[in-house]
Amino acid sequence: MPRVLISDELSDAAVQIFRDRGVEVDFRPELGKDAEALKAVIGAYDGLAVRSATKATKEIIAAATNLRVIGRAGIGVDNIDIPAASAKGIVVMNTPFGNSITTAEHAIALMFAVSRQLPAADASTQAGKWEKNRFMGVEITGKTLGLIGCGNIGSVVAARAIGLRMKVIAYDPFLSHERALEMGVEKIEEVEPLLARADFVSLHLPKTEKTANILSAERIAKMKPGARLINCARGGLVDEEAVAAALKSGALAGAGFDVFAVEPAKENPLFGCPNFVATPHLGASTSEAQENVALQVAEQMADYLVHGAISNALNAPSVTAEEAPLLKPWIAVAETLGGFAGQVTETAIKEIEIEYVGDVGRLNQKPLTAALVAALLTPLVGEGTVNMVSAPLVARERGVKIAETRKDAQGAYGSYMRLIVTTEVQTRAVAGTVYGDGKPRIIQIKGIGLEAEPMAHMLYTTNSDTPGYIGALGMKLGALGVNIATFALGRADKGGEAIALLGVDEPVNAAMLAEIAALPQVLQAKALRF
Repeated sequence: MPRVLISDELSDAAVQIFRDRGVEVDFRPELGKDAEALKAVIGAYDGLAVRSATKATKEIIAAATNLRVIGRAGIGVDNIDIPAASAKGIVVMNTPFGNSITTAEHAIALMFAVSRQLPAADASTQAGKWEKNRFMGVEITGKTLGLIGCGNIGSVVAARAIGLRMKVIAYDPFLSHERALEMGVEKIEEVEPLLARADFVSLHLPKTEKTANILSAERIAKMKPGARLINCARGGLVDEEAVAAALKSGALAGAGFDVFAVEPAKENPLFGCPNFVATPHLGASTSEAQENVALQVAEQMADYLVHGAISNALNAPSVTAEEAPLLKPWIAVAETLGGFAGQVTETAIKEIEIEYVGDVGRLNQKPLTAALVAALLTPLVGEGTVNMVSAPLVARERGVKIAETRKDAQGAYGSYMRLIVTTEVQTRAVAGTVYGDGKPRIIQIKGIGLEAEPMAHMLYTTNSDTPGYIGALGMKLGALGVNIATFALGRADKGGEAIALLGVDEPVNAAMLAEIAALPQVLQAKALRF
């Protein structure tokens, strides 16, 4: 009988689900905050069920000699070392949709609290004052709500706001116009026009390299005078010092934050500002949400341990034991192609087509397509919010059409996959195959042939095919202290557009990328991670 350790608070119903499905379970939530004690006992268990308190670090995972699955009751997996788990063949699962309604409702609640100054009015009244004239609020009806991010949670907020007779506008590069029209939302192409129009601005996007500090001091200064700002998404999306200054000057009429750049937020520049409402990361803190994610993670883990079924895995596709060895190298190709396209795509994706050419076309396409779509969407929606099971659903919710075709072997390669991504402004294709060493290779980008093995850190450039570019790029990287490990080149025609895909030993940061992009031959430069 498989054994599961629950090291954080989970409901009695979740514990019972394990037992009803033939899994022995030990409920020891005190271990979540005692790493040494957890490390001492983890070797006896097949599964570990956690919330956010338990830190499944590399050291904990190294001691987990029998562990087969880690289940996170919730979305965020920052407390789990996924690469370490993957290296040991441990499946990591989460529950990405269990908190959506609860978090959306919390954002709406903060909008009401800020618009009517409810916390300050409550404190004043309970202090024996009767300051009726002090707390003059505003109606939400008829106001414009600007959503920055309109995915799973943002779309729920949009629906609730429309029900409150608000006008909803949204900035989300990956929201298609068709999906926006279906939701009754006006899509805005840039952040600044949204800020200029919105009476309320609410953030609903993950924190990634692209979204960190998306509301900078410069952008906050462009918000509509008297606007109100809500953040129930992630800390670090907003310049908190700039928001504090805007509240004190009266440029912003109010703000409500559930998340902060540093948590627990014992002190913060926003604390004490006029009409600022703060809650301690309560977005998922309802009995319904906590119960939903607890039950879901128990069901998923039990199904895997007893039947081998994989659901909502962040590091493993849904495959049978017989298919696994055949699919494994092609899943790596799928993840490479999706990861490449996701990192270079900057506008809303309308359609993707996946061509399976030759022998790969006779394999089970479902896990390959799911792996590719998950890798494609992850750079766009954030780590932990999409996986190989939820990827097709997330794609449909964003209005992305998925087409799959099988073709007979053709060209120089007997078997390969090609991904064709159509956005609102262009169509881009990338192809890959498996070499004799069992590792993936990128063999074509935008119809230009090349051979490149994915590395942890890579640099992709499109450039004009002119003499001296290779030397100029090499010298620039050398000056930046970036060592080149591999260098793949290709071009369409002599003197036309060319591409370069470099494997590098060090990550290329934004400042370095700006210098590379400034080279006269460079048309586009992207830092990639695989």
